[in-house]
Amino acid sequence: MSDNNASMMPELTLAPNDGAAQEAPQLVLGNEAPEAPAQEEKKIEAVKLDDSMLTDAEKKMVEDFSKKIDITDSQLVLQYGSAAQKSVSTFSENALNNVRNKDLGEVGDTLTNLVVELKNFGADEEEKKGIFGFFKKAGNKMETMKAQYGKAEASVDKICRELEQHQITLMKDIAMFDEMYELNLKYYKELTMYILAGKKRLEEVKATELEELRKKAEATGAAEDAQAYNDMVQMCNRFEKKLHDLELTRMVSIQMGPQTRMLQNNDTLMVEKIQSSLVNTIPLWKSQMVLALGLENSRKATAAQTAVTEATNELLKKNADMLRMGTINTAKEAERSIIDIETLQHTNQQLISTLDEVIQIQKDGAQKRKEAEVELGRIEGELKAKLLELRG
Repeated sequence: MSDNNASMMPELTLAPNDGAAQEAPQLVLGNEAPEAPAQEEKKIEAVKLDDSMLTDAEKKMVEDFSKKIDITDSQLVLQYGSAAQKSVSTFSENALNNVRNKDLGEVGDTLTNLVVELKNFGADEEEKKGIFGFFKKAGNKMETMKAQYGKAEASVDKICRELEQHQITLMKDIAMFDEMYELNLKYYKELTMYILAGKKRLEEVKATELEELRKKAEATGAAEDAQAYNDMVQMCNRFEKKLHDLELTRMVSIQMGPQTRMLQNNDTLMVEKIQSSLVNTIPLWKSQMVLALGLENSRKATAAQTAVTEATNELLKKNADMLRMGTINTAKEAERSIIDIETLQHTNQQLISTLDEVIQIQKDGAQKRKEAEVELGRIEGELKAKLLELRG
């Protein structure tokens, strides 16, 4: 048997302080263990405490140890199994203290901060209003992305260092939980052996010494014999109560086994989350950031080329339109006569109209002159007539 296995062998002692000073490992506990899934109700058979779990060497140890137990020794009964009880009590107290002093919420906060940093990268700032804001945003986007990446990368690197420290601590705790689990098995085995040895001795006392005292008290009828029998009954009862206390402590030790594994599993899950963040999430984020920067460079180059192409096309369209208009106008001008037929027609119409108006004016003038000539003759006749009247 190796030295390690030998150190984990249960030890039985009647000395009250043996094993009491044995130091339990320090515990570093994480989040509360998840609730077990609900199971269908089924009939549960009570576990009977026997020596079937013991090796042959341990069974012999129990047999030999039971013969040394003197239940009439009140001090021995009081301290019986107290070393193992003390170990379990110290074990539980250390576990409680570490639950109070350590909280895996800090690791969760660190992971949350990491997620925030990763999600904040590339988040658009408040957009500027108007066309100038648009061009300013487009011009500064690359510089903003680089600045954001540098800031985020520094924060992420710091968080990664914190996560690595948490990971180291948790891995130490996981290894410690293995040692603690094995140590608890030792305490459980010791308590089981104390209980089996005690029960074996108690059955022997009841079957022999107590029965003999009962028969003697009945045979003699003496008060001292009856008192001796009653005293032995009380001693057996006290020792039986002591064994019951050990059974309660043993149950605590039984419960500590799965509790230890659940706490260890919590730390293991957290280590896996940290490991996944360090080897998967962070590199993936960095590769995405490199891709984003590269795409932005490509976008800028493409946008510039697109702008040049669009400007060229627009210029060609304008030149084509101007050439078309110029050519058409030149051709039209080249085909025109020196004097447009419309102009000659208009001039001719105006000339004819003028001549018509002149003729009409002349006719009107001649008519008016005739009328004036008649009127002048009448006026002259009136004047002559008036002058003749004056001579008469």
